[in-house]
Amino acid sequence: MAKKLTGRCACGSIRYQLLAHPMFVHCCHCDDCQRLTGSAFVLNAIIETQAIKLIRGKPVAVPVPRKNGPHDIHRCPKCQTAVWSDYGHKPNLRFVRVGTLYKPGALKPDVHIFTRWKVKWLKLPKGTPAFRDYYDTSKLWPKASFKRLNAALGRSG
Repeated sequence: MAKKLTGRCACGSIRYQLLAHPMFVHCCHCDDCQRLTGSAFVLNAIIETQAIKLIRGKPVAVPVPRKNGPHDIHRCPKCQTAVWSDYGHKPNLRFVRVGTLYKPGALKPDVHIFTRWKVKWLKLPKGTPAFRDYYDTSKLWPKASFKRLNAALGRSG
């Protein structure tokens, strides 16, 4: 990553920098993400927790109901902007909300997931993999990213 990506919450109380390029970027269309964001989808950049440097402030973890297991959304305590999520209580992994980056256009989706809930008016770009549900990360992720993921999750391989 030539230049480190930086981001913030809406009020500026939380500022952060990504110290590495994200491993993979999900565009999730599931009904949970639609409801939790108030949007048609969420764009999450998956990165190791240690690769996020807090420059200012500290988000608070807010547990939210989710039918597929535990989920904490880390929010600014002042403006409540969601800056990243922790799906499944994995302390070494974060899903950074791409919209909180100063340059959100710097990251495009590597995959569209849970498209069975995708809003009908949204046309997905050709060339970006899309799955009705989830997918096999070992088959789709670049090898270097998959290795980083396994290291973050404490798995070998």
